[in-house]
Order: sequence, then C-alpha cells, then structure tokens
Amino acid sequence: MEVRVYGNQIEKALKVLKRQMAKEGLLKELKRRQSYEKPSVKRKRKAREARKKRLKALRGSP
Repeated sequence: MEVRVYGNQIEKALKVLKRQMAKEGLLKELKRRQSYEKPSVKRKRKAREARKKRLKALRGSP
C-alpha cells in the first residue's frame, strides 16, 4: 500500500491511508489480533461474518 504526499499535505495523505486501510480490512484485522480469541468465539465470529456477507450478496443481486 502506498500513499503519496503532494504539497506537504500530510493530513490529507493520512486520511487517504486510513480510508485505504479500512477498505482492505486491515484496521479490523489489527484490532482483532490485539488479544487472544478462543476457538469457539472465532467460529461464531466467522459464521456471523459469513451470514452477513451472504445477506449482503442477496440484497445486491436482483
């Protein structure tokens, strides 16, 4: 991932970087890895995310 800074606009570049990280799911991944997640909790989270993804796909297609 690369963000270029033009005209010494660091705040704008940080905003772009954060948006890209959020889009790719890196911030969510970092927060999740900060502490240990029990296998049962991990299974439930993955099932919840899969369900959410399926429902989103169903709403998106006509």
